[in-house]
Amino acid sequence: MITRPNVLLIVTDQQRWDSLSCEGGFAPTANLDHIAAAGTRFRSAYSCTPSCTPARASLLTGRDPWRTGILGMGPGQPPLAGLTDTLPEVLGRAGYQTHGVGKMHFTPQRARYGFDETVLDESLRVQDDRFVSDYTAWFERNAPADVKQADHGVDVNSWMARPSHVPEHLHPSTWTATESIRFLERRDPTRPFFLMTSFARPHSPYDPPAFHYEHNLERGRAGMIPDPAVGDWARIHDIEGRGRADVNGWRGRRSDDEIRRARAGYAGLIHHIDDQIGRLMRVLRDRRLDDDTMIVFVSDHGDMLGDHHLWRKTYAYEGSAHVPLLVRLPAALRTDADARTADEPVCLQDVMPTVLDVCAVEAPTGMDGRSVLPLIRGGAPWRDVVHGEHSICYDPSQETQFLTDGRWKFVWFPRNAPGAPAEQLFDLSADPYERHDLAMRAEYASDVRRWRRRLAEILAARDAGLVDKRVLVPQHGRPPLVSPAAADRRPPTPSSAP
Repeated sequence: MITRPNVLLIVTDQQRWDSLSCEGGFAPTANLDHIAAAGTRFRSAYSCTPSCTPARASLLTGRDPWRTGILGMGPGQPPLAGLTDTLPEVLGRAGYQTHGVGKMHFTPQRARYGFDETVLDESLRVQDDRFVSDYTAWFERNAPADVKQADHGVDVNSWMARPSHVPEHLHPSTWTATESIRFLERRDPTRPFFLMTSFARPHSPYDPPAFHYEHNLERGRAGMIPDPAVGDWARIHDIEGRGRADVNGWRGRRSDDEIRRARAGYAGLIHHIDDQIGRLMRVLRDRRLDDDTMIVFVSDHGDMLGDHHLWRKTYAYEGSAHVPLLVRLPAALRTDADARTADEPVCLQDVMPTVLDVCAVEAPTGMDGRSVLPLIRGGAPWRDVVHGEHSICYDPSQETQFLTDGRWKFVWFPRNAPGAPAEQLFDLSADPYERHDLAMRAEYASDVRRWRRRLAEILAARDAGLVDKRVLVPQHGRPPLVSPAAADRRPPTPSSAP
């Protein structure tokens, strides 16, 4: 007899916090709104290391980036390898059937790290010439002759956008939902399940099916998709020359038409994913699994989408670091008094302890995250701030450390470029898109000092040369920051046994 709830963890790749229509966002998300109506929306949820690999390490282990050993995707940073005591592994030990579909970003790519089985879409990312993702193999069997996944001509980190060149049923988001449904139809009915449905979109390429692209392009023309937010400090990213001409550039002002198409393509990808989540939800209802299933929806990080002339992720800014998080408890655990929204600062590390708490599974030692169940129940003592960071990636000047309580944000750039600020302070309650940097205004000097001291207190515990006598130390000319735990992320040696 099954006594523990099932768990459906839905993860999107690179989805901003302000995209859900239930929060007044710019993408049509009726199915996610439906989930949110029966659950709790966390309005101050953050990715503490806002890029794919480190964010997923924290999501699956409940550990802070310094303890996972992955501080970003750049010099000295390890891959997503050697994970232990992962969420699927701990649930598996408790009797769960664990299954992962879509983008995992593991190294080696066929590693399971606690999943009984993974069915992969790795967005054409290949670490080993022998690796072929399950989606790629399926696509090549079912697409018209000589049609390839990337034939639309848009790269996986580009700001360019266009509708998909293949029918909707061949799109990777449709395939991810179909494979998740296939698992639900063939699962072991004597065991509770943990299903991680991990969509590789709305990460670029911005290539939704034609209907979703055209519909959202029209919505953009009607003013339903906002223009990028550009701060009074953002001229440092309005570059000229080769960087601006790069179709995969991480910064630079684009034309109004290019931005409108990018935002329509991005909204279209979210709209399409929402339709696919609707398919999943219908199967749960049809199979009478819905009431017995906990649902968590989250993204690994966001996408700047041209805000402040920036694209992609890795930044401390809201478009990159602030993510949607929905938690819907199984029916037996819901109460009329449950909070429908929560404003306390939460992070990806909190997902694993929350799932284990709801499932009454003992948590392993070493987790830094906390269960948000007390917040759902109406409030409890909670952390004051979330600390985030990202190591060198696109450019040394973009290495960041940040703190936020959901109302204020302090950002420190240890390797700031000449003429660029070393610190920024934003009043998110009055300025949610960070248009106005308050760090250099005299009336906020005491606030800057207070946030600076708080960050120094957190970083001093690392003994990594970031703090000296309670003062933040610039890192110009120093080696890239690497966590001592990075050595634990070495990929396992492949077995040579037959």
